[in-house]
Amino acid sequence: MTTVKRIVLGVTGASGAQIAMRIGELLRELPHVETHLVISQAAERTLAYEAGSGAIDRLSRLATRHYDVEDVGAPIASGSFPIAGMIVAPCSIRTLSAIAAGIADNLLVRAADVQLKERRRLVLVARESPLHLGHLRAMLQVTECGAIVAPPVPAFYHRPSNIAEIIDHFARRAIDLLDLTDASLSAPWTGLA
Repeated sequence: MTTVKRIVLGVTGASGAQIAMRIGELLRELPHVETHLVISQAAERTLAYEAGSGAIDRLSRLATRHYDVEDVGAPIASGSFPIAGMIVAPCSIRTLSAIAAGIADNLLVRAADVQLKERRRLVLVARESPLHLGHLRAMLQVTECGAIVAPPVPAFYHRPSNIAEIIDHFARRAIDLLDLTDASLSAPWTGLA
């Protein structure tokens, strides 16, 4: 009997809509994985601008279930609903700070808060640069709570030839941080020849 792993994909209004799209595509390809999607109101605007009209519909079709960000009564708002982990990609500093402070005023932040209280994996793809002390303190606080802060910093050791390859590698690394599969989705460093 195969166990289905539920993953929550949260998308905020920070720049980086293509990362969310690629994570959604990769999660869809994984066997025995359900994707539960929640998109902030600001993300709706960013997705349309950065990924084109219809991006929200495309991302919703990749998900098993899509929730309204104001639906705090959704299953993913409860620790009794089994979830294997959550990725917020991209994650605005506003959302990261709300998660760090436990200000669960919408479903996206509440679902992330549940991951922390249940000691489940939470990966935050923090999208801001440069960082000021308030950003760093919020990142420290959310890390102390158990989250993994993973800014989308490109890796050049695999010698990407275009932006799509950079996005793909980072999306795979973010999913790897959830520890869903025995094998890594991203190309591991094998050392210098």
